[in-house]
Amino acid sequence: MKINEKLVKKIALLARLNLSKDEEPNLTKGFFQTIQTINGLLGIEVNNIEPIYQTTQLENVFREDKVEKDRTLSHEALSQAKKTYQGYFVVDQILEED
Repeated sequence: MKINEKLVKKIALLARLNLSKDEEPNLTKGFFQTIQTINGLLGIEVNNIEPIYQTTQLENVFREDKVEKDRTLSHEALSQAKKTYQGYFVVDQILEED
């Protein structure tokens, strides 16, 4: 596939992008470089390479979720808290969805 300014204009039209005349040459060059990179990757022989699912070799460590009495705060430390439960502070959920 040949990347030229005509193709870039067509892609911009399909993507509903308003390109200036100054942007067209830069996008043409960028598309060309991207296609070259992809073509280079497609030429790499990977048939005898085992897939990798993660690279750090770290594993999740799980433990039973139970109250450890020796890690709870003293009654004095919790006395000013609005809410407590079994020696821990209770706070509102602070998770947000994107």
